[in-house]
Amino acid sequence: MCHVRKPLAVAAGVNTAIFAMEVIAGFAGRSNSLIMDGMHNFSDELALVCLYLAYMLPVTMSKGLQRIANVLNSVGLIALSGFVVWQSIERIIHPVTTVGYIPFIIGIFAAFANWWVAKALYPVKEQNATIRLAYIHNLGDVYVSLAPVLAGSLVLVTGKSFFDPIIAIFIGIWLIWTTVKEISTSYNELIWPGNAVCKHDIEINVQTA
Repeated sequence: MCHVRKPLAVAAGVNTAIFAMEVIAGFAGRSNSLIMDGMHNFSDELALVCLYLAYMLPVTMSKGLQRIANVLNSVGLIALSGFVVWQSIERIIHPVTTVGYIPFIIGIFAAFANWWVAKALYPVKEQNATIRLAYIHNLGDVYVSLAPVLAGSLVLVTGKSFFDPIIAIFIGIWLIWTTVKEISTSYNELIWPGNAVCKHDIEINVQTA
């Protein structure tokens, strides 16, 4: 079981760092693209914590925790994305100056950190649909985190802050679309997850039986 818990713990810890870094920097630099990506990582972080607990606590509780993780990784993500898209539209209507170098620098760090999370989850992504959904989201986050880099670059080059909320809107739409697509293909597995048990442990028990 520990070979599943460890990557989940690493992934949750790194996601916590990404969320804190992006949200703090996003507010400091008045960057909606960073805030969007930070809130996205916050949803992933809570889902990963629930997944970790599912493999730590009794099997009787694991299905409920996985369902919570799936909700956070789907419905929660869609709701957060919709909220920040709305905020970004408000930012376009009522412009606020964005500090371009902040999303540029923080976005690079976030992309690398999300790659690290996806790498940690890769060995256990076939455990069940819930972990696979978390892996897919974090792999996609590598590219999503580059969007603030693009936003920061455009703001720095052009001096036009409206590029930041525009990029944030595109991030939000992409997140909503990919999440809905994943839900539609894995609906039954996500709504009715199996017990959070390690396949490696099951194989060992079968071999020793």
